[in-house]
Amino acid sequence: MTTKKTSPIKNVVHLECKNLHEYLKSQTAQVITKLYEYPAICLAVYRDCIPDIAKQFVIRMLFVEQAVPQAVVSSWGSQIYAKENLEACKSLTELKIWAEASIPGGLSAWNLNPSFKRNLKIAWLGGGSSWSMFNSIESDAKSRDINFLDQYAMSRWNCLLHYMVDSNASKGSEIEGISVDAVRIILHANLMKRNEQDGSSILTSQGFQFLLMDTQSQVWHFMLQYLNTCEQRGLSLIECLSMLFQLSFSTLGRDYSSEGLSENMLTFLQHLREFGLVYQRKRKEKRFFPTRLALNFTTKNAVVSENIVNESNAFNKTTTAGIVGDDNKYEKGYIIVETNYRVYAYTDSKLQISLLALFTELLYRFPNVTVGVITRDSIRQALRGGITARQIISYLEQHAHPKMIEAATNSTLKTSSMLPPTVVDQIKLWENERNRFSFIDGVVYNQFLSEADFITLRDYASSIEVLLWQNERTRTMVVTKNGHDDVKKFWKRYSKGGG
Repeated sequence: MTTKKTSPIKNVVHLECKNLHEYLKSQTAQVITKLYEYPAICLAVYRDCIPDIAKQFVIRMLFVEQAVPQAVVSSWGSQIYAKENLEACKSLTELKIWAEASIPGGLSAWNLNPSFKRNLKIAWLGGGSSWSMFNSIESDAKSRDINFLDQYAMSRWNCLLHYMVDSNASKGSEIEGISVDAVRIILHANLMKRNEQDGSSILTSQGFQFLLMDTQSQVWHFMLQYLNTCEQRGLSLIECLSMLFQLSFSTLGRDYSSEGLSENMLTFLQHLREFGLVYQRKRKEKRFFPTRLALNFTTKNAVVSENIVNESNAFNKTTTAGIVGDDNKYEKGYIIVETNYRVYAYTDSKLQISLLALFTELLYRFPNVTVGVITRDSIRQALRGGITARQIISYLEQHAHPKMIEAATNSTLKTSSMLPPTVVDQIKLWENERNRFSFIDGVVYNQFLSEADFITLRDYASSIEVLLWQNERTRTMVVTKNGHDDVKKFWKRYSKGGG
């Protein structure tokens, strides 16, 4: 008898988008301890990473110079909210904001992280060394207003998105406005990959999903990928994170000094400039303006795979960011979907049209409208790229033209979507065509010397519920990967017993 491992067909990989809490939780204790040496990071963690109950625990313990018994901490909250209290304690433990300690009498207690405690006090009460970017600076006669900064930020960010959706994106940085460094981050994040035949960049499954995220989530995910490559660039992860958190506490429309920054941080500043997080007239300019992308950097909660589109899209203004870009005039909706699967997009934005082309077949282009059709092939192509039917439907709903919404409201057919029910159902059916099979790792057993041996082993595998498939005529069977060890051990015992 011989065995052979089989591998399943590769399933779609969903984009993992960590929030700040998850990102910090994944870091080592040594890294977190160094991070807590920066007041800006401590303040951001307190503001954005822990539940409200956990914040109350921190406030009560901040000025207590000794460990607090766990029983006392538990008494601070009503037993009605015992579950929430446990979640708060878990959150503080995961982020190493506090740790267990023993006090006289053998009681268990909580003790705040000394670095976090000290620097959170500094962030709130003042003291310590001033943040380098907050050094005094003379007024600028060429100051930039908020509207300019918003347009600049989105123009820079849209360059990156244009590169991703352009099917002809090629080697290096031939797309206007995108740097080689940005392309490296995109490739590192597996949002795109190199075509082995011609070296061009092609979109991956994760890249499809990235394009369906809102701008703020895109920036957060992109910068996390950048931070993962800091050490390769000779930059300090701790310093880069500290500067990003300082920027998140800056004031939109105000300029800041770069004179106190180290050479490495000046390099980092130029990268932020390329990505649209800061504006600087010239590289050697001693002042810069944080944009709204930087200010909202840490305030976004997790956006995970299936829920990406339900919350947002890549190109509209988000309610929290309020950014006005080239596509702001289409914020109210620009797509009409008809029962014959025709799609009318009332936009002249190349970015919007390119995104629509990911799951529709474009037919005609006019100055202010593009006509396409949803087909089985166009949907299957999108599904192969990692987009789900739910994401496609949600995108069309979010950008539905006001006329479509009005028609759905006045319709006698009360449906959960303003899209034609036939279109919604058909998109789901096309997805279900791909989900008719499930794939499981398995191990093949074949070449049995006798039929009795085959039947004995098959029956044993079936009895422990690890048999996936069997063919008595060819004496072949497949068991699950997890059940392989048990079946192998049984076969050895059976063989030693002489069959």
